[in-house]
Amino acid sequence: MLAESFSFSHPALFYRGDREYTAAVTAFVREGLAAGEPVAVAVPGPKLELLERELGADAARVLMLDMNREGRNPGRIIPGVLLDFADRHRDAHVRIVGEPIWPDRTDTEYPACAQHEALINFAFEGRDVTILCPYDAEGLTAEVLREAELTHPVLLDAAGERPSGSYAPRLVVDGHNRPLADPDDFVSLRFDHDNLAAARGLAATAAAEMGFGGHRLDDVRLVVAELGANSLDHGGGAGLIRVWREGGRLVCEVSDAGHIADPLAGRRPVDPQVAGSRGLLIVNLLSDLVRVHTRAGATVVRVYFDAPR
Repeated sequence: MLAESFSFSHPALFYRGDREYTAAVTAFVREGLAAGEPVAVAVPGPKLELLERELGADAARVLMLDMNREGRNPGRIIPGVLLDFADRHRDAHVRIVGEPIWPDRTDTEYPACAQHEALINFAFEGRDVTILCPYDAEGLTAEVLREAELTHPVLLDAAGERPSGSYAPRLVVDGHNRPLADPDDFVSLRFDHDNLAAARGLAATAAAEMGFGGHRLDDVRLVVAELGANSLDHGGGAGLIRVWREGGRLVCEVSDAGHIADPLAGRRPVDPQVAGSRGLLIVNLLSDLVRVHTRAGATVVRVYFDAPR
């Protein structure tokens, strides 16, 4: 396929009620199946069940993913869901339904969701992919819907299709790159090359006290180790770790004097045979939420892990 024939499309679907939702999404899916295109659907569990029932036997021809699980951390969706699927079908036009924002998303999660939607436009530039993003026009706030118009060049609803007059995804990436509110209570440790293991141990101790064990405790250790290594290599050779509980989550924050200039850092799959840093990618794949504030001379990466039930 010639580069000139590549076509990336990223429409937002504003739907009202389950009937509009299933009609629009199943039509999009079946159009792709009829054209012989690979199709994936990644939406929250209850919506996934609706679509499976509506698609019937056609559901078996679609990769069906629960976004509650696969996209719990919005920073994981591009590398772990969208690019993972698209890269397996580079010789075909690919269709994906991705719904990363729903009414139950928290205020803590939403900025990462909005940045994810904006970054899709840069991650898939030049790719032969269509990604349809449904938005619950009745359940989401006016501000969320306004930002959807900033992150999607094309808008769909029951009245039809129209270009977004306010498309400006970089505004959303930058607009949510804000300082993170300080916690009320935490334990902390300054670390460098001599005591990185102590930083990892601080997080592991807090995790074990909250009931983490097995591979999830290993995930906490690995994420903190990767963030610490990034501070040593790219953040001035030292950093600060803070650890606390927030609701039912363990929160680990690493800050240093570095700057993450590439907003897609940690959101690109990496060929295991290619040398290079994988730290932020590992962090995104293993954490339940990642928030970042970065500027010249200062970066804060805050990771959340849902406590065992």
